[in-house]
Amino acid sequence: MATSPEDNRLGRAYAAPEVTVFYDRGRCRHYAECVRGLPQVFDPTRRPWIRADLADAQAVAEVVRRCPTGALHYRLLAAEPEEPTHPTVITPDPRGPLLVRGDLVLDTPEGPLPETRAALCACARTQNQPFCDGACGVNAGPSSGARDEAETSPQQRPQERQRLKAPCDNDQ
Repeated sequence: MATSPEDNRLGRAYAAPEVTVFYDRGRCRHYAECVRGLPQVFDPTRRPWIRADLADAQAVAEVVRRCPTGALHYRLLAAEPEEPTHPTVITPDPRGPLLVRGDLVLDTPEGPLPETRAALCACARTQNQPFCDGACGVNAGPSSGARDEAETSPQQRPQERQRLKAPCDNDQ
């Protein structure tokens, strides 16, 4: 599958015959949409943790589009790239970033970055401008709302919760 020069800005590539998934660990805020959506593809207990060959390419693309931070991207062998949301939507996460979906061009230290999804820093403490890096504690404490809804049991042990929140800190 051919990749574009911009693909190196999308993160590490996990290739399968019909789809390549890109993961940028620095942008992931562990909303776990991927783990809930296709656990056989996105398995935080396995290395490599992304196996795009274990599901239909269109299903993988659909789950990647759920990632609110833009940490995950995809390229399909036989389809157009992801279409941006119109109009642009900005959703403040009460615990941290501004979640933005739309036809975006982000000003980064490496230059302009065309994007469709991003978790932008709202606290001004990030070291990964303009993206949220969790400096404000966005991944600390118990879940509230949309983040990690897979945590259904209040008796769930903290280490199990942590595993869902940080599926890819040892990205391999």
